[in-house]
Amino acid sequence: VQLQASGGGFVQAGDSLRLSCAASEGTASSYAVAWFRQGPGKDRDIVAAISRSGEATYYPDSVKGRFTISRDNAKNTVYLQMNSLKPEDTAVYYCAARIALSGRAYFLNSYDYTSWGQGTLVTVSS
Repeated sequence: VQLQASGGGFVQAGDSLRLSCAASEGTASSYAVAWFRQGPGKDRDIVAAISRSGEATYYPDSVKGRFTISRDNAKNTVYLQMNSLKPEDTAVYYCAARIALSGRAYFLNSYDYTSWGQGTLVTVSS
């Protein structure tokens, strides 16, 4: 599946952004999806994951309570709502997908994913 990430931009601390990850194929419901981010000089870290059914989600402590991942399988799109943004959220954000047999499975490591979007830059100014 091909993924297209969008929605990044330049915002002030405390603002919100919603990222979108659109899948090219009409079988998005077969895929578990995650968002990762990579800041300058940093590793690529997971910020949210969602199972193919949308029933199960994961957030690391760094974004828990501020970020929400959701999906609309009818539109083949996964979203990342980011609220209360901080300068340390500045990064290139990538969406990733992989086939999942279980409707409730999600995956936390970048090497678990087989398809990646091109990345969208989020810059948060203080």
